[in-house]
Parts: sequence; structure tokens; C-alpha cells
Amino acid sequence: MAGTTGRPDPTLDTARLAGHPVARVGFGAMQLAERGGRAAPARDAALGVLRRAVELGVDHIDTAEFYGAGVANELIRSALHPYPDDLVLVSKVGAEHHPGKGLVPAQRPEQLRAGVEANLRSLGVEQVTVVNLRRLDTGPGIEATGDQRVDLDGQLAEMVALRDEGKIGGIGLSNVGVDQLRRALPVGIACVQNVYNLLDRSGEPLLDLCREHDLAWVPFFPLGSAFPRMPSVTDHPAVIAAATALDVTPAQVALAWLLAHDPHVLLIPGTSSTAHLADNVAAGSVHLDAETMSTLDGLAVAPG
Repeated sequence: MAGTTGRPDPTLDTARLAGHPVARVGFGAMQLAERGGRAAPARDAALGVLRRAVELGVDHIDTAEFYGAGVANELIRSALHPYPDDLVLVSKVGAEHHPGKGLVPAQRPEQLRAGVEANLRSLGVEQVTVVNLRRLDTGPGIEATGDQRVDLDGQLAEMVALRDEGKIGGIGLSNVGVDQLRRALPVGIACVQNVYNLLDRSGEPLLDLCREHDLAWVPFFPLGSAFPRMPSVTDHPAVIAAATALDVTPAQVALAWLLAHDPHVLLIPGTSSTAHLADNVAAGSVHLDAETMSTLDGLAVAPG
């Protein structure tokens, strides 16, 4: 088995997202919103992580206006605006922060439009390169009820209108099923974000469909989650053993497996640590040999 060699260069391994070439290891801003806040020293550290990410070659940042009630977008704008020409900013809509209630569903078409407008303002851009429509039919996280349980077709019509107006460049889907993706394909879909990792491959049929239509697959919770029935990938003995043999971290093994599993995979691991950021980017240079891949391929566990 062979591990990383030399300084990681994520630009050597790229894929396309809404027509834009991006390094396959990007950055997710949710943790910065949760831990960075608006006050020093946490804020200064968060700004430093974002700037270091770009220095390391990250050109795909995933965010949302509802991450930290606007904190994530404010940090991104403060750290990186005016943005590098090759930086792809991806946001999402489908939820919002409500005073006194916290994060609540925002699934109705007019709420999706308001969410896009809020992202444009907070990021300081005229167009968000890709906006993901986060469906809330099921968990993890909040679920839509009552008048928030809306038909996908109406949502897609609003997203298409926003794209036609130039406010978004591409439409993505998040937390959807195979049938929903099939229904959405005719409008033009750039990417799909669903739960997927080394241990939970319940999304494999969706990945197959993305492969068939050459869509980017952007897994969230790539290392597992604290949500119930979502095991930690990095705690699995086989992952730890592979990491020891390679002299890398278990997280790097888990991320490297995702990259090797399919070329449509784009990663957006998040962190509030510059050290962990460097490790995540370096995962793009971790090579897993055939024997290791075979062992890891056999680890999938049934969700729930």
C-alpha cells in the first residue's frame, strides 16, 4: 500500500460542476458557522481557515444562508470577497432561521426564491453558481409538515425561473430519492447531495443514476454523523487498520475511498481547524491499492 507523496495538489484531480472544473476535494462551511461565530478569536480563526483553503487549491465551497443564521455566508464574504475567478460557490435553500424557533422548513416556491435572494445579498454576488434544493420529506434533521409538504414540480419550476433570470447558474438537489431525481432530470440538474459514506451506501442507486447522466455526486456526512443510526466511519477497525498501514488518518482513508469509488464524487468536508483542513485536502493524494479497496468495499452496513 502507498500513502501520500509530496505536497498535495488537488488541482491534479478535477471534475466538472455545472460546467466548471473544480478540484474533487472542496470545503463545506457548515462547521464554521457552528463554531466560528461573529466574535474574535473564533471568527478570526474561521476567516483563516477559509483563506487557507483557497491557498491549498480549494475552488469549491459549499454553504447556505441558513447555516448559523447567515454566519457562514458572512464569513465567506469577509474572507474571500472579491472572489477568485475560479471559485465556485454553492449554496442551498429549503430551510430558514425563524426568530424564537431556530431552523425551520422553507419549502414553498416563494420561500425558495427568498432564500436565493438572501444568499445573493449575503455573499455579495449577482449569481450563485449552483443552488441546491434541499428536500425535507425525511431526515436527517428537520422534516416538512403541513403546508411545507409541497410538490417537487412546483419547486423545480421556481428554480428554473431563478436560473432563467440569471440568479443561479445551476440547480442541484439534496436529500432526494431516485424517483425524485428522475422527475427532475428534464429541467437540467447539476449535482445531487445526499447522505453517503463508506459504511452507509443506501444512496448507491442514486449514485448509479448520477453516473448514467454524468451528474456530480456530493455526499454529505462522508465520515458519519452524530444523528442516530449513522455510525462513525473513522471508528471502524478496518478503516483504522488501513490508516495505520498507510501512515495517514482514518478520515483520510474514508475520504480517499469515496474519491476512488466513483469519479463523479466531489467532497466538501468541513472543519474549523487549519490542520484538519490540510489533512482533508491531502486525502486527494492518498492511494488505496486494490486489496485495501476490496476490504473497504465490503464494509457497507444496512442503515437503521
